[in-house]
Parts: sequence; structure tokens; C-alpha cells
Amino acid sequence: MLKGIPDVISPELLKVLAEMGHGDCLVIGDANYPAASNAKDNILVRCDGVGATTMLDAILTLFPLDEVEHPVLIMNKQPQHQDLECPVWDEFKEIVAKHDPRGADAVGFIERFDFYEKAKKSYAIVATTEKAFYSCLILQKGCL
Repeated sequence: MLKGIPDVISPELLKVLAEMGHGDCLVIGDANYPAASNAKDNILVRCDGVGATTMLDAILTLFPLDEVEHPVLIMNKQPQHQDLECPVWDEFKEIVAKHDPRGADAVGFIERFDFYEKAKKSYAIVATTEKAFYSCLILQKGCL
């Protein structure tokens, strides 16, 4: 056992977070995200039974965000879903603000297929069972 490590951070995920370096990206995918097929060239960590908001909060307890304009990118809605409510986005922004002095300004949006391409180049993908629509994120690691 270790002190200060959130319960939802498995030993496997802790190892991945520690291995990552400055500028490396980590994907948090929701239940609908094609995690296995997008993780063919990187690491897949399954976190079944955990939501994306819980996972984001736990990861940001340990994970410094990069000093780029938007070190947190949320998958944006497709044109056919523009009227779809995504209250999880507000939760994401609140969690980021809790851990980063830039607050919600650290959060940006990325088009769905651009998200997939960036995710394929990420260091690792964390697969959650989050059911909220458009609740996928990419985090870019910074320095301590």
C-alpha cells in the first residue's frame, strides 16, 4: 500500500503515469471509445467500473499538466449532435480547475476524428466505463 494514491489508480496505471515524460499524452476514453483498436501501438489500461470524471480527478492528483495552451482536450460533438447536452464537460472543467491554476482555460476541444488520430500517437489509453456522451479526453503531461 502507498499513501496518497487514489484508490482507482491501479498499480498498472501508476506505473504508466510514472513512465510518461514531458509532452507525452494520455487518453481517458469513455465506454463507447474504441480503446483496444486505437491502442494497437501504445499501452491500454482497462479501468472497468470507473467513470471518466473519477479517473480524471484521480490522475490529476498525480499528473502535472503541460504548459501548452490546452493540455486537456475534450472530444467535440459531431455536427449531427450539436444539440446534445454534455454536462460532463462542465464537470471536466471543474476537476481541471481544482488541479491547475489556469482553471477551465487549460481545457480545449478537438474534432472527433482528429482526436482518434492524436490518441493513436498517445503514450497510453485508459479505458473507463463512463456512459456520458462525448466524455473522452487527452491529457498532455507537463513537468513538476
